[in-house]
Amino acid sequence: MSTQYKFQGWMGLDKDAVNGNMVWQEYEPKPFEDTDVDIKITHCGICGSDIHTLRSGWVPTSYPVCVGHEIVGHAVRVGDKVKDIKVGDRVGVGAQSGACLNQKGDCEACADGMEQHCASVTTTYDSRWPDGSKSYGGYADYWRGSGAFVFKIPDALPSDIAAPMLCGGITVFSPLKRCGAGPGKKVGIVGIGGLGHFGILGAKALGCDEIVAISRTNTKKEDSMKMGATGFIATDEDEDWATKHAGTLDIIISTVSSPKMPIQDYLALLRLKGQFVQVGAPEDNIPGFNIFALIEKRCTIGGSAIGSPDEIKDMLKLYAEKGVRTWNNNVPMKDANKAVVDMEAGKARYRYVLVNEKHLG
Repeated sequence: MSTQYKFQGWMGLDKDAVNGNMVWQEYEPKPFEDTDVDIKITHCGICGSDIHTLRSGWVPTSYPVCVGHEIVGHAVRVGDKVKDIKVGDRVGVGAQSGACLNQKGDCEACADGMEQHCASVTTTYDSRWPDGSKSYGGYADYWRGSGAFVFKIPDALPSDIAAPMLCGGITVFSPLKRCGAGPGKKVGIVGIGGLGHFGILGAKALGCDEIVAISRTNTKKEDSMKMGATGFIATDEDEDWATKHAGTLDIIISTVSSPKMPIQDYLALLRLKGQFVQVGAPEDNIPGFNIFALIEKRCTIGGSAIGSPDEIKDMLKLYAEKGVRTWNNNVPMKDANKAVVDMEAGKARYRYVLVNEKHLG
């Protein structure tokens, strides 16, 4: 079955793409299978991962690449074996589009409901499908991929609000929920950028008693308090902050992508059996720390990546019920190059969302 629409989008052809040099062009999607869904894209969030990938920051990128993995639109073609999605549904897809479970695999991660940690994961862009074809992302008109990682968007969540939740939102919600964030818990969020703002919103939605925003300066204090923070620490400005606030937090989620973090001082903020989880992904190694920061209080330090399909569904349901609203700036899809440059310059307050205006209405 052929389609009447073309797959075209903003393509990064080399490392210079991150400097506002993506090119709009046509590309060949994966062959359509009876487990797939085609999405007519109306909105796509800009994620920090897009920047890292465009410039080959983490690993060498397989150019050409079309980034974007916070995709919302309408299903225009649905395979016969796809459950719960029908043509016309408003749907979204996040950073992951496939796992061995979809190919009837049997890895430990998928068996435990942690598909995001599957060794055979297919990411939404700059990856390969089982047949060897490339995956392409959402800075585009259409997206094609596995229906197992396509989610209905609740009516209460506008498309531009929901799109950034599908990667940025779930990246912080997953460890918050897993670490027991909720009534009776005191949570710290390190880094008040796109991920960090979701940390505050998520901790508030989960009902945490106290939410402390942690940033280098007080620049974002007012915004943080409006989002739901109950306290604020400016690490470059507040004298002896690690000592003054020592042993006060049950959970710390670190969203920063800079390796220049005072991790020893962050760990001092944890209470007995406290948990520190890193979700920001620096391109360089982070500093070392004294192991007694963990031993003396039986604390744990770990990492987390996006979230499973079930966690994404739970998050969307909760955020719809609680009226959670992403703090976002909408930008026309045609201006994607400028938006990427502005994102890299730190101008987002707090997420950029590309709007494919010709697909609205």
